[in-house]
Amino acid sequence: MKTQLLSILLLVFSTLLSAQNYQEKIPESYAYRVELGQTVPDFTLELPNGTKTTMQELRGKVVMLQFTASWCSVCRKEMPHIENDIWQKHSGNAGFALYGIDLKEDKETVIDFQKKTKVTYPLALDLDGKIFYTFAQENAGITRNVIINREGKIVFMTRLFKKEEFEKMKTVIDELLEE
Repeated sequence: MKTQLLSILLLVFSTLLSAQNYQEKIPESYAYRVELGQTVPDFTLELPNGTKTTMQELRGKVVMLQFTASWCSVCRKEMPHIENDIWQKHSGNAGFALYGIDLKEDKETVIDFQKKTKVTYPLALDLDGKIFYTFAQENAGITRNVIINREGKIVFMTRLFKKEEFEKMKTVIDELLEE
């Protein structure tokens, strides 16, 4: 009986931890359509080389989605930090996935953008903006990151490149990968 009760308590506690949000509230000015704690919508990510994956296939991994575009100066400022501080640290971890999602640019532009920024993490195509506008409101700025836990729940979201928020995001990713 005690063993069963302990097992139940452990299950409840681990469920609460896995659903933990690392932010209290997202400012309205961030113009997100999704919410913390929400299951990430399923969609297909397609890379310029034709490789495809879905959010459902990424379930069980900690996932970072970085929304970007070649014309976005803030994105260009943030991308080397993502490359050096997150991707280079975690790219060998099978429990981690990072995808940049390029808004409304063709394959050639995305390939050129990736070369110019010297990022090695994958950049996916969002030719019609459908993925971006699943997450952000119409006319919302592009620079944003979404962190998803292993259960597929959104646990952290950023807007623009703010050093303090970026550092917190790095900590959230590290903590999620330790679970």
